[in-house]
Amino acid sequence: MKEIKAYIHRNRVAEVISALKSSAAWTAVGNNEHNLTAYMVKGSLVPLDESERRFSVELGDEVINEYKLELHCSEEHVDELVKIIVALGQR
Repeated sequence: MKEIKAYIHRNRVAEVISALKSSAAWTAVGNNEHNLTAYMVKGSLVPLDESERRFSVELGDEVINEYKLELHCSEEHVDELVKIIVALGQR
């Protein structure tokens, strides 16, 4: 079992999750071996536009709301799932 972690802009996370769940790797073994969790976090990704910019008093810096995905999968599916995340998470 492997764990994949990714930070995704909030406006891209739904598309990434949908693509992961419809991939051949996700459905290959009856969907029983995958576990996907999404957390909303404050992070330092480069804002896509001005509406994403926020200032955190607690952190004393500019942040954006983003999602942290944690995905557990079998080792044989890691490469395919990572390719999906990279392709859709960076557009």
